[in-house]
Amino acid sequence: PVYGEWCAGHLVSLSEVIAPKENRIEATEVTDSDLLVQQHAFGYDAEEMDCVLAPLAAGKEPTGSMGDDTPLAILSRKPKLLYSYFKQLFAQVTNPPIDPLREKSVMSLAAALGPRMGLFDTKLAPEAVLRLDSPILLDHEFAAIETVPFLKNGVVRLPALFRPDAGPDALADAVHDLARSALKAVERDGAKILVLSDKGISKNHAPIPMLLAVGAVQHRLIRSGLRLKCDLVVQTGEARDTHQMACLIGYGASAVHPWLALATVRSMASAGKIPEVADPAQAEQHYKSAVESGLLKVMARMGISTIASYRGAQVFEAIGIGGKVIEECFVGTASPIGGIGYRQIAEEANQRHARAFGEAGQGPLPDDGNYRVAKKADGEFHGWNPKVVASMHKFSKSGEAGQYANFVRHADEHPPATIKDLLRIRFPDEGLAIGDVEPVEDILRRFTTAGMSLGALSPEAHETLAIAMNRIGAKSNSGEGGEDPSRFSPRPDGDSANSAIKQVASGRFGVTAEYLANAREIEIKMAQGAKPGEGGQLPGHKVTPLIARLRFSVPGVTLISPPPHHDIYSIEDLAQLILDLKEVNPRAKVCVKLVSSSGVGTIAAGVAKAYADVILISGHEGGTGASPLSSIKHAGSDWALGLAEAHQVLVMNGLRNRVTLRTDGGMKTARDIVIAAILGAEEFNFGTAALIAAGCAMFRVCHNNTCPVGVATQREDLRAKFRGKPEHVVAYFQAV
Repeated sequence: PVYGEWCAGHLVSLSEVIAPKENRIEATEVTDSDLLVQQHAFGYDAEEMDCVLAPLAAGKEPTGSMGDDTPLAILSRKPKLLYSYFKQLFAQVTNPPIDPLREKSVMSLAAALGPRMGLFDTKLAPEAVLRLDSPILLDHEFAAIETVPFLKNGVVRLPALFRPDAGPDALADAVHDLARSALKAVERDGAKILVLSDKGISKNHAPIPMLLAVGAVQHRLIRSGLRLKCDLVVQTGEARDTHQMACLIGYGASAVHPWLALATVRSMASAGKIPEVADPAQAEQHYKSAVESGLLKVMARMGISTIASYRGAQVFEAIGIGGKVIEECFVGTASPIGGIGYRQIAEEANQRHARAFGEAGQGPLPDDGNYRVAKKADGEFHGWNPKVVASMHKFSKSGEAGQYANFVRHADEHPPATIKDLLRIRFPDEGLAIGDVEPVEDILRRFTTAGMSLGALSPEAHETLAIAMNRIGAKSNSGEGGEDPSRFSPRPDGDSANSAIKQVASGRFGVTAEYLANAREIEIKMAQGAKPGEGGQLPGHKVTPLIARLRFSVPGVTLISPPPHHDIYSIEDLAQLILDLKEVNPRAKVCVKLVSSSGVGTIAAGVAKAYADVILISGHEGGTGASPLSSIKHAGSDWALGLAEAHQVLVMNGLRNRVTLRTDGGMKTARDIVIAAILGAEEFNFGTAALIAAGCAMFRVCHNNTCPVGVATQREDLRAKFRGKPEHVVAYFQAV
């Protein structure tokens, strides 16, 4: 009762203190030229406006397909925001992800601002606490915080700026000064809310990367024992998408006011660039709602149901950030390969600042091709660029050795983009005789195709892959969409379209006893490389009567698998499913698909103890028919890191001889196979490469059902254009 009384008298909702609409002081709209300068300074991109901000302003989650084939942030030739160095962690097998759609009642974005009581405090604090319904603040909501009576003189604004002309250590010095100022504000001035703001940039003042600022202040206050005395609110022009908001909150911010993103969305609506929404205020509300929905999905990926639990949880791993920055700003974050320090982060910030306040600042925003292949020569590198795709098509149709050599040259000879590109193979002085190496027929049996469902792929493309793999003694994967029983029997010409690997995913679409009994291997999909911690998605316009019949569903209804298997909440539950599948089909091996991330080795050890026969470590580059862009870009890790960790942990625990290790994620050439083998893999999974050999032209519109070559569509008119043949796929694998 005492605590209830305290809450009634001390929990004040922000909505209660916001001024009525007619009395609000509206945000001063910046001019188009000023807005453009700000966008340049904070690294905005024309493609991002089209692919990310426009859908968010329409209230939709930005979606894409075919995975991420751009370089890791640390290896990119383009200046990257610090957020892109962080990958979201996710739950798999134990402590599984939450389903934010079906379990919405346990999810909450409600946040609180103000001092907190310590865990062992016996007296209730006299201070009131401001309650927010959402951690994303619109302009008037942010302005209202400074007018709350009980927070008077308790809100301290700290500028997060540095002088770009003050030398190579200017950023590091500014970050340290900011952390000291925050400490002094709480310790001496009794600040209850610290506002970190990057407003006010000018020719002489560049913004400190806000994630760096938040991390530095958060850990300085924690080390001083003062973090519970105040809360952090971020006013930033830098953060605009779901992942960036999640990073700021995950490293300590209680609320985020994305002032430039809001101004940009309003400007886009006024200019008619958002067809669904013409009213700037409505676009702003849609943007906020879409980001909130994305945050729920990011939290759910890790099995966290409230934003209060997610705040400061640091459920990320850093790929390419050096030890000193981690130690001072992101303590406890896994950083498996080290990387950049303050000086390199400053260089990238200075490049953006120089562009904004130079002649380019009044020009159009750059279009570097971070999501789609850029038309300009100096755009972002893509592993599956038009030259690689075209050379693959030429080879698969001709089968000539010279054409294959041309494909290998385009695929392998490029600046480093992934971890494997940083490795060099050491050759002995004397090589082996070719007779001492496994014959082609034996090597082919180590190849598999990735789980691509009938539904994501057209029936013609799906069957082509199955026939090709059966011809060479390899294994194709049905994906999670089931399979037509008519394919289980050999055809009159001797070919078989039966997928050797049958996938069991969380949606259990198409899983029947007959389906399982016709498998040589059964794969339990715990996570997917392009969107770990989420279930598969099949848009309603791809659910034809055939797909609906195979999935026991209704035509035209979108099918979204839940993130968790609802019968797997522990390694013991997984062991039970493995046993059940072996009882259904004693002849089939059972594979468990995991996604690369820090700690995957421990999960792999548990899976081996659960008597799985095969463990697949999938990389974040993997393709997909439909996935949120935030997941494609920012979840999961490089397959080389996960594979090496899984192999070493299994060896250390005496479990390596129990299982076969398989890996995937952007496999193209023999060089990739050799590196994967050296790191511990025995079998190799091809997704995008096999699809391109079968005729995919990488238009990256799989989720729209408009694939012009009939590979990833269910439209009959487009399926008629499919020209792929099993011979093309066979030629590719034999060449590899």
